Amino acid sequence: MTIERPDGVRPRRVLFLGATGTIGRATVQALVSRGHEVICLVRRPAESAIPAGATARIVNLTDTVSLARDGVRGERFDVLVSCLASRTGLPDDAWAIDYGAQVRALDAGRTAGVTHVVLLSAICVQKPVLAFQHAKRAFEAELIASGLDYTIVRPTAFFKSLSGQIDRVKRGKPFLVFGDGTATACRPISDSDLGCYLADCLDDGNRRNRVLPIGGPGEAITPRAQGERLFALLGREPRFTQIPVVLLDVIVAVLATIGRWVPALAAKAELARIGRYYATESMLVLDPATGRYDAQATPSTGSETLFDYYARVVRGEAAAERGDHAVF
Repeated sequence: MTIERPDGVRPRRVLFLGATGTIGRATVQALVSRGHEVICLVRRPAESAIPAGATARIVNLTDTVSLARDGVRGERFDVLVSCLASRTGLPDDAWAIDYGAQVRALDAGRTAGVTHVVLLSAICVQKPVLAFQHAKRAFEAELIASGLDYTIVRPTAFFKSLSGQIDRVKRGKPFLVFGDGTATACRPISDSDLGCYLADCLDDGNRRNRVLPIGGPGEAITPRAQGERLFALLGREPRFTQIPVVLLDVIVAVLATIGRWVPALAAKAELARIGRYYATESMLVLDPATGRYDAQATPSTGSETLFDYYARVVRGEAAAERGDHAVF
């Protein structure tokens, strides 16, 4: 395969975590297209379908011995790139993956000669109240204190997490919003635009040793604006069902109370807390002085907007691939 390498890009050996998620796949593709050698550590054989040009190795990411024996294999690497994330966000999963597996990989990378780590984090860790947010913040602190160069990227909302209602609306049902749908906003970013941004962090010195919030192009979008555009694309009059946020509070309280005796319901209570967080907090840069979210202070990159993506899905040119943390 012939690689047309962008100017200023020096090929590196990259140890990659999280290659099988939608953002991970896009990032691996961007790295390969820039001429980097990418070794992807994946958790299960079924996850080994990664972009062409990269190599998959099956590893138990929670086991230090497996990381060294099956993943690193005594080889040298230049950069560790991690798009790894817990699948559920539940406390045990979050601390095992978002923190524990990341720490083990950081140690393995350092032993293998890694000098730079690019970490995909999340904008929501600015205001941590959930277990997975605390786990991510704890690893960010470990990385910053490691002595290695780091680039911590905190993206805003993803297209996949804002696409769960497309089929619902196509079936003639109303678009669900919390409150009136205008209390929160985000600047969503596509997988491909985020993948390119992460890949470019390897060669952009201005992104070294920084925590970087990033969103997609265009203005900040409220949930109500998402619904209005979706109805317009389908040629229908907008219809909304407004869900009181207090209903989520009641659900959380009931599940948490019963969950003291039924562990399965305790897990559902945490998932409800995650849903409530995303229903009430904007995915934008938080101004620490005012405690308010600031769309103008949220940087943007890329070329594809959420509404471009909606249009492609409606035309059948793209499939709405939902993430594990989609609210609807």
